[in-house]
Amino acid sequence: MGFFQTLLEVPRRTPLSRYTVWSGVFYLVNGALLYAWPGAAQTLFFAAPFQGQEAGLVRMLGLVLAVVGWFYVMGGRTGSDSFGLATVVDRALLPLFLVPLALTGAVDAHLALPFAVLDPLLGFGAFLVWRRQGAA
Repeated sequence: MGFFQTLLEVPRRTPLSRYTVWSGVFYLVNGALLYAWPGAAQTLFFAAPFQGQEAGLVRMLGLVLAVVGWFYVMGGRTGSDSFGLATVVDRALLPLFLVPLALTGAVDAHLALPFAVLDPLLGFGAFLVWRRQGAA
C-alpha cells in the first residue's frame, strides 16, 4: 500500500473517533484563522492591542493550533479509543499552564482564558462520548 493510501485510510469509525476528528477540524480552522489574521484574537477575545512582536506570536500560536488540529484529525481517523482518551488528558492539563500565565500577566488573560476554559470542556465532551459509546 502506498504512502497516501495508508495516510488516508480510515479503518473504522466510532463516536469518539468522529468527535476527535471534528475537534481537530475546529482546531485546524481556528489555527489557520489566527495564522492568517492575528487580529482575530483581538476581535473574538477582546484582547488588548498588540505590542512589539505579539502579532507574530499569535501567528505562531495559530500555526501550533493548526498542527494540533491536523494530529487530532489524523489520530481520530485511526478509530483508536486510546488516542481519543489521550486528548482528554492533554485538554485537562492545559489550564494548569495557561491560568498562571494569565494571572501573572505574562499573557493577556483575554487570550489565555478562553483556551483554558474551552479545551477542558471539549475534553470532557470527548470523555462523555466515550462513556456513552461504551454504554451502547
